[in-house]
Amino acid sequence: MKTLSRLALATALALSLVALAGAQDKKKAADEKAAMEAWQKAMTPGEGQKKLEPLVGNFDVKVQTWMDPSKPPDESTGTSVNTWVLGDRFVQMKYDGVFLGAPFNGIGYTGFDNVSKKYVSTWMDTASTGMMWSTGSLDGKTLTTKATVNDPMSGKATPVDQKLTIADNDHLTLEMFGKGPDGKMFKMMEIQYTRKK
Repeated sequence: MKTLSRLALATALALSLVALAGAQDKKKAADEKAAMEAWQKAMTPGEGQKKLEPLVGNFDVKVQTWMDPSKPPDESTGTSVNTWVLGDRFVQMKYDGVFLGAPFNGIGYTGFDNVSKKYVSTWMDTASTGMMWSTGSLDGKTLTTKATVNDPMSGKATPVDQKLTIADNDHLTLEMFGKGPDGKMFKMMEIQYTRKK
């Protein structure tokens, strides 16, 4: 009788383990399916990326730079070649021009992060060995982002605010604001983009 009881208990335990394993397999399959769906949604370009289409193209650029808000700006010109990269996920911006009388080149990437629901961008150029990382939002035709850059004088991170206005399909204006000597934010740069015809 004890042998039968033990056999019944062992059988019940084995069946329970089989059922548990089956349930775990189903849960694992469901988790894997959910993970794949989340990744697919995260990696697929959509409306957020499409709103960046006006940035794509070849542009003539006029730049005004203020080192001191009380003084007239330095003015320069250049060109920007902006193209979709990585399957229309990011806009690559390649700038060639002059800054403070010397050749100046820069490259940046702007995109929409499907997961964070934020616009993101990076910028690097020949005026620095650092990179600027920005995040923000698009309200209508105005992309507003915030970043920090390392101040070469103090070595500390300092805030930079940017506002990109899409006037129409052929005209963009980028305004950049940073801290002045008095610690207040002021317009450091304004860049006018006009699409080449």
